[in-house]
Amino acid sequence: MSTENAPIVVGVDGTPASDQALRWAVDEATYRKRPLHVVNAWNFEPLVDWDETSAQKRLRESEALVAGAVEKALSGRVDRPVVEPRSLRGDAAEVLEEASKGAALLVVASHTGHRLRQIVLGSTSMHCVRHSSVPVVVIPVNEHSASDET
Repeated sequence: MSTENAPIVVGVDGTPASDQALRWAVDEATYRKRPLHVVNAWNFEPLVDWDETSAQKRLRESEALVAGAVEKALSGRVDRPVVEPRSLRGDAAEVLEEASKGAALLVVASHTGHRLRQIVLGSTSMHCVRHSSVPVVVIPVNEHSASDET
């Protein structure tokens, strides 16, 4: 299978950490002249979600999140990759693993967070590193760089 024009896939979730990963992925896709797939994983569990909403509303929120992140990341850039926004339903780690099949690269952010949360809930970036079929770049984020706007 030819990977000549394989996309770079990046996961976004609306956090400063994922904004940083998206900026890095935009730079890399521009440099490599590859398309960029910007992926947000969303979920809707009607028996778990307590607010009055629907799957369609969650999808629209995800699409808006991706559009906003892309707009912010491309702002002021002359050179831009071709961007494909993707809002996919499911667990973030599994969605990114699947969305990156056949890609040139998968880019995710390492989130700062409570260690217990990472132990109990797992880590999306850790799952991607362990299970992805393509190279994975994990953008390290600390509390200071995550809040900086570059």
